[in-house]
Amino acid sequence: MSNGISTGAAKGAPKGAIVGVDVGGTFTDLFHYDEARGSFRTAKVPSNRGDEAVGFLAGLQSFGPVAELGSIVHGTTVGTNALLERKGAKVGLITTAGFRDVLEMRRRDRRQTWGLWGDFVPVVDRDLRLEVAERTLADGTVRAAVDPDEVRACARRLAEMGAEALAIVFINAYANPANELAALEAAREVWPNANLECSSRILPEIREFERTSTTALNAYLQPVVGSYLAKLDNALAGEGFGGRFHIVQSNGGVMSTDTARRLPVRTALSGPAAGVIAAAAISKAAGFPNVITGDLGGTSFDVSLVVEGQTMLAAQTTIDFGLVVRTPMIEITTIGAGGGSIAGVDPGGMLQVGPESAGSRPGPVCYGQGNTRPTLTDANVLLGRINAERPIGGKLARLDVDAARTAIATHVAEPLGLDVMAAAEAVVRIANSKMAGAIRLVSIERGHDPAKFAAVPFGGGGALHVGALIKEVGLKAALVPRFPGVTSALGCVIADIRHDQVQTVNLPLAGIDAASLDRRMVEEATAARAVVESAGLSVERIDLVFELDMHYIGQTHTVAVPLPVSVANGTTGVDEATIRAAFERAYQASFSRLLPGVGAKIVNLRTAAIGRRPHFDLAALAPAAGTTVESAYAGSRPVWFDGAWHETAVYNRLDLPVGARIQGPAILEQPDATTVIDPDLSARVDGYGNVIVERSAR
Repeated sequence: MSNGISTGAAKGAPKGAIVGVDVGGTFTDLFHYDEARGSFRTAKVPSNRGDEAVGFLAGLQSFGPVAELGSIVHGTTVGTNALLERKGAKVGLITTAGFRDVLEMRRRDRRQTWGLWGDFVPVVDRDLRLEVAERTLADGTVRAAVDPDEVRACARRLAEMGAEALAIVFINAYANPANELAALEAAREVWPNANLECSSRILPEIREFERTSTTALNAYLQPVVGSYLAKLDNALAGEGFGGRFHIVQSNGGVMSTDTARRLPVRTALSGPAAGVIAAAAISKAAGFPNVITGDLGGTSFDVSLVVEGQTMLAAQTTIDFGLVVRTPMIEITTIGAGGGSIAGVDPGGMLQVGPESAGSRPGPVCYGQGNTRPTLTDANVLLGRINAERPIGGKLARLDVDAARTAIATHVAEPLGLDVMAAAEAVVRIANSKMAGAIRLVSIERGHDPAKFAAVPFGGGGALHVGALIKEVGLKAALVPRFPGVTSALGCVIADIRHDQVQTVNLPLAGIDAASLDRRMVEEATAARAVVESAGLSVERIDLVFELDMHYIGQTHTVAVPLPVSVANGTTGVDEATIRAAFERAYQASFSRLLPGVGAKIVNLRTAAIGRRPHFDLAALAPAAGTTVESAYAGSRPVWFDGAWHETAVYNRLDLPVGARIQGPAILEQPDATTVIDPDLSARVDGYGNVIVERSAR
């Protein structure tokens, strides 16, 4: 959405210490910001898979007593992983008679184009999908009221069958939720826990499959995310924490943990979204409004586009085949290319890197935790790009270079008949090619010229590959944030508080009852604003944003139409002429033409309340005065580039002063990441402490 219009200053919590926490598979990253003093600290501690609360608390305690913190904002991948690994709860579904198979029918698509049979299994087993005799028509008329006794009987049966969460989805509930709400109350009387919800309270929007899928996936995640958050809440309570605890949403905003428990589906891309928010803020301040972010972790490479400083929001996202979530999310493309991606030769004699990953346990071979198959990290260690004596994160004292060499020789070099160094370089080149392909997917294939964009690599491994991304894709530069390894944690701190709502209205534009639409918009805005105000974080103001999904009559697909209106004195002042002008602007921008004489229709009303967080001065991240390039110099070591060893200067990156210029080859080391400057590239440090990597002038 765009065209946010302020509704004035908002009261919020008093300023205090806020900590952003990003829990990854290998490390937990933290960014501590004292709003009153304007000072910050960072931390990186080992994660504890299976009991993340241990690493979570260890990181917080590194800043002092947890009880003294004002608020904590957490970006989590628990929901993402549960969906991708199919490790959610056992879900029961109660639906209208005749509609139990909506989840399997989907949009009549299939995972594989060819073949007679599909292999998709819905998250709700068919025997756990029960039907009741109710019916609401598309105009909202209730033809058959729901029988509460029938609903209670279905709920009891599903609970007896082992269902841990319950979803209620009735046909046309978006037009009139009366039957669904009555069923929800009836089910609540007999359901054994709080994990139940209905579609009209999650997605009151037309399109049966998308509404059913989103509601079912929400139920699938409720026990998983709820249990995870309860563990963290209990751990914090044990430390005497009395502040606010919030979760980053997939749309890049922040919500309370109560909202996250009720709507866990909105956390599906929580972790990656926080990083994109921070990258967008950093790059815009640095004078690079058009960037492509790349978050390289242990398992995946997450790519997103930022145009003119604005992140790209999608109304709907497919997490995996058949797992469709219709809620606003930052558009993120993910591929299986991370530091832990396993390299090997397939039966056809082709070198492959990923998507299988060694993860954090056992991790790369050089970690010495039992893995024998080489990974991308092992290749970078062998090439000298990663300092084996100073591994990031403090989890290990040193990395085992000899073990990495043996693994690459056994699984890559010997099968391909290559020298071990050439094999290691081949592994890196294959991974680079996959990353470049993901960047092309979000840029060139969407009509954007990559020469006008800069890469913003972050995560533990992103900065190792900046040179390849610049040269293979044709990007104009790369901007490496001051603390690339904790960028997602920084995003948690600076993310706005946001709540999105959608309501299907199905109104023809011609002769529209503008007063009725205005009242509905004000009601939606009031409800959305109340959610933001209840979050308890300090905000400078709350912006209300209205957007319509519209199309010409006879069309199926809609265009997003931002409305340049706000709420003042209890009204938006919206009218038919304003809507028509906004629709024609949006349609013209999308299709370069209009359809004169054809009527238009409003399908959905979307409302967002955005609590703008206090400005975070990114200049605070800049290096302290008094440092020099000479004092940052840490010696040199041989590093393998383009088939040969190059004696390469090594610098303590955080000691480089503003304005420093470094000619490649060079390695910039810091506790949370390593930046590699290729021989034909150069780097400079800007006023915010970012490293700008560009092609050498010489």
